[in-house]
Amino acid sequence: MVVVYTKKRDGTLEELGRTEVIMNSLDPAWIKKITVAYHFEIVQPLIFHVYDVDTKYYNLPVKTLKLNDQEFLGEGGCVLSEIVTKQGQSLTLDLHNRNGNKGLKNLGKLTVHAEETVASRNAIEVIFHCSRLENKDLFSKSDPFLRISRIVENGGSVPICKTEVVDNNLNPIWRPLCLTMQQFVSKDNPLVIECFDFNSSGNHVLIGKLQKSVADLEKLHKQKTGASFILPSSAQHGHEKVLKGQLFVDQFCEKQLYSFIDYVSSGFELNFMVAVDFTASNGNPRTPDSLHYIDPSGQFNAYQQAIMEVGEVIQFYDSDRRFPAWGFGGRTIDGTISHCFNLNGSASGVEVEGVQGIMAAYASALNHVALAGPTLFGQVINNAAEIAGQCLSYNSRKYFVLLIITDGVLTDLQETKDALVRASDLPLSILIVGVGGADFKQMEILDADNGCRLESSTGRVATRDIVQFVPMREVRAGGQTSVVQALLQELPGQFLTYMRSRDIKPSAVNIARTSASHATI
Repeated sequence: MVVVYTKKRDGTLEELGRTEVIMNSLDPAWIKKITVAYHFEIVQPLIFHVYDVDTKYYNLPVKTLKLNDQEFLGEGGCVLSEIVTKQGQSLTLDLHNRNGNKGLKNLGKLTVHAEETVASRNAIEVIFHCSRLENKDLFSKSDPFLRISRIVENGGSVPICKTEVVDNNLNPIWRPLCLTMQQFVSKDNPLVIECFDFNSSGNHVLIGKLQKSVADLEKLHKQKTGASFILPSSAQHGHEKVLKGQLFVDQFCEKQLYSFIDYVSSGFELNFMVAVDFTASNGNPRTPDSLHYIDPSGQFNAYQQAIMEVGEVIQFYDSDRRFPAWGFGGRTIDGTISHCFNLNGSASGVEVEGVQGIMAAYASALNHVALAGPTLFGQVINNAAEIAGQCLSYNSRKYFVLLIITDGVLTDLQETKDALVRASDLPLSILIVGVGGADFKQMEILDADNGCRLESSTGRVATRDIVQFVPMREVRAGGQTSVVQALLQELPGQFLTYMRSRDIKPSAVNIARTSASHATI
């Protein structure tokens, strides 16, 4: 029997499940699957204990077995992301004693296989438009949006998605809407489609509603006909009012939506890059109140903490673990102020080995680089974009993640916006972590979470939002999940948005299986 544990941050083990007992076998293949919630943003160590169950316990439920009564045969361990990034999603571990020693005796091997439990990858993409909607505004036209809900067994409804708001328009056309099979359940399941006039107060006014299944929407598209909205009856009138406003389906197509795990298990990689702020506002690194102070006790400063928290997660998705590492805003050995210098001090190579290599290069640079200024991101972003762009020509299986750690207010806001707009077409995401107590309002502009995409000085709008920003002070005050981890939660979504927009599919080899993101082990 195998018992599966997750190892918590404090080192304690939490049991996740047990396999069945296989009798009289030295080469068992277990059938029972253990479900583990997969979280990209944290490192999830798993420990596997193998036991020989005594014959007298064979007929008892495995959950009731006292492990102290069984003979311990060996243990193995790995990180969940190590399994899901393997081709075929199988990893073979050497078993060893509890103390970590293999000893002279061969304790055998344990092969762990993971598969994602996805009900279905099927989805539909639809484009809706409406005509002749009723006006609900006094001094302008309605600002309509659609909300789609699924009818559930008890007769109620559960909202599953909504369109964007189209301002001041009674004949709106919305951007494509994607509905997954998890959302609509089956093509014949009834959906309620409601059209509202948006109000910033939150009191949206119902313009009209109708009930159609996905199969009905497909029919509307084929027949190029509209469906009339109705206004539900009020207490006084007692009957529904059929409206002039109609809903049309301009596009209806079925597609396969692949998951993040589908990509990384078929050879796609996340490549990590880091850039560290060496401007004078960080304070003298030799004094304890500096943001760059290296504590002799080993406690990390904010820069080290951010590098470790992001790097230790992403490293498992990068096969060679060689990371470009830069500094900016510092006066290098030759006396010039550089806004993008190699953190390792090398004139030839920017890459360092592993997360520990970044940490060592950072500590070393503090001894050789004088803090200066101003705070400029443009050059660092352009260098990262150049690496991502060069890679495009020979490998579409790489996606790049640049971590910028900074304490200051940007001097080159427009130049940075221009660089980000240019980079928004590339396989690149940028995570910005703000350290110290500065005013980071500008960073929030770059993050574009308010729905307004960045615009360059020439008027070009970013293809997609590639920046996520978080101030480190919130990390220190946070609860169980740090804000840096919350930042990483966004990455799989940005990766998928890019791959889907380019119609890049994972290797067919891995998708032959039909398999909530959970990994079943």
